[in-house]
Amino acid sequence: MKFKLFSLLLFIFFININAQDYIFGKITSEENIEMPDVVVINIRTDERVVSNRDGHFMVSGRAGDELRFVKTGYERVNKSVTKENIGSPLNVMLTRAATLIAEVEIKKGITGDLKIDSKNLDPPRKVEKLKGDLGAYIAQKSDPRVLAARAGEFVQPKGQGFSIGKVKNKWDDVDFMNYLISSLGEKYFTDLKVDKSMIQNFIYYVFAGGFERQNILKYGFCSDADLMRFQRAVFVRISSYRAPQTQR
Repeated sequence: MKFKLFSLLLFIFFININAQDYIFGKITSEENIEMPDVVVINIRTDERVVSNRDGHFMVSGRAGDELRFVKTGYERVNKSVTKENIGSPLNVMLTRAATLIAEVEIKKGITGDLKIDSKNLDPPRKVEKLKGDLGAYIAQKSDPRVLAARAGEFVQPKGQGFSIGKVKNKWDDVDFMNYLISSLGEKYFTDLKVDKSMIQNFIYYVFAGGFERQNILKYGFCSDADLMRFQRAVFVRISSYRAPQTQR
């Protein structure tokens, strides 16, 4: 009887020790707007979830864990989980990352003084005349005799020409890869447990998974929506990328 009672108490203790709690809450911006697609990482378990369109999230954890909140264009936030956060909402606010604004040249405005404004706004007549003379000179056709070959001078024969094919993309995969590393930062990939030396290899792995980038390479431009698509593709491919390393 004592043995059965001891076994029961041991079983209950084991359940309590291994019980899994959940931390849930809501993520908003400085303007109190719900933040979708925010990556929430439990640093201890490496579990990752993404907030829904209303900014809500739920991730397994316990008191003492540290949660990290990551979204492109916003400062990363770390939150330590307390006992009060178990069973009650954890509200998190993200602030926009500081960006440098290009210097703007302020031109002189109108003062109301005719003499000053005429000097500031109207170019001198000599400059206007020079521009007009240059335009007229450039518009004139050259005399064919100027470009004609001299006696005994070799002249390259004129051929039929050739086709250069379709216009090349402004970016290639290397350009796009460098943009991703610069925009997201190496820490984004190392947080995913990707070695710093293997970041390029991992990005190519995501590309090989069917990531659509034709327009990005064509125009040499990656929008915020494209960057978010890439991050979603990362979370789809990260498990299979790690699998061979785990099986070794």
